[in-house]
Amino acid sequence: MSGDPVARRRLRLWLRLLRLTRETEAELRARMREAGTTLPRFDVMAALARAPDGMGMGELSASLKVSGGNVTPLVDRLEAEGLVERVAVAGDRRRSLARLTEAGAARFRALAARHAGWIDEMFGEIGEAEVDAALAALAKAPKRTTAEEPAA
Repeated sequence: MSGDPVARRRLRLWLRLLRLTRETEAELRARMREAGTTLPRFDVMAALARAPDGMGMGELSASLKVSGGNVTPLVDRLEAEGLVERVAVAGDRRRSLARLTEAGAARFRALAARHAGWIDEMFGEIGEAEVDAALAALAKAPKRTTAEEPAA
C-alpha cells in the first residue's frame, strides 16, 4: 500500500462506507420484516412506483441490478397479494408489464414513509451542513455505474 497518508485515509473512508452500508441495510431488513415485508419486495415496489405505466421483467431486473430469476418470484408473490398486476403489451402477446395496483401504490407509500423515517432516525445525528458536505464530497467520487441515483 502507498505511503501516501491521503490514500490511506481514502481507504479508511471506503471501508467505513462499506461497513455503514452493510449495517444500515441489515437494520432496514429487520425493520421491513417487522413491517410485514422484505427489503427486496420494497425495492421492487419502489422501482414500479417510479414507472406508473409498468415495467417489463428485464427492465425491472436491470433497474434493480439483479437477475430475472430473482425478480419474477417477487413479482409473482406481490401479484398474488394484489399489490402488483401484469398487463399485456399491445402487439406483443409474449410480453407483459408489471405495475403497482392501487393497493400496491398505497402500501408502497406507507412503507416509503416509514423507510424515510427510519433513515432519518439512523442518521439523525448528522446535521444539515454535514449532510450537504458529505453529499458534495461523494459527488466527486468516480461513477462506475450507469444507474440513476434516486431523487432527493
